[in-house]
Amino acid sequence: MTVQEETRLVRAPLSRVREILLDPRALPDWNPAFLTLGGPGHAAVGVSYPITVRGGLSGNWEYTAIEDERIDTAWHLPGFHENGTWLLRPRAEGGTVVTHGFQHQGPLARALSRAYRGVAELRLDRLSQRAEDPGR
Repeated sequence: MTVQEETRLVRAPLSRVREILLDPRALPDWNPAFLTLGGPGHAAVGVSYPITVRGGLSGNWEYTAIEDERIDTAWHLPGFHENGTWLLRPRAEGGTVVTHGFQHQGPLARALSRAYRGVAELRLDRLSQRAEDPGR
């Protein structure tokens, strides 16, 4: 099992960070592991969103919990399973402290464990760039 967790200050309000995380169809725009993500354009717990990832593998992605300051997700491919968490804490002086963690399981996850080093940080970088860009 691979486990990662990183924290970052995103210079955007919590509402903007939530907007990005709860826009399932935009995930491939800032998460390059996803080539396509289908299904409804709104976030809903228990809805299965079909995905295609790099390498052409297909599976499903879903929200497992949506709370004011926490969003849990999961995605599954043959031999690979990720459970992810996004914890959001607004700062009185502005911005949002975001902690992103995930764990991977399965034989494909074990084979790809080196490739996933630093991915939590990379995801936070991309989330920050998107949230802090006023044109997006």
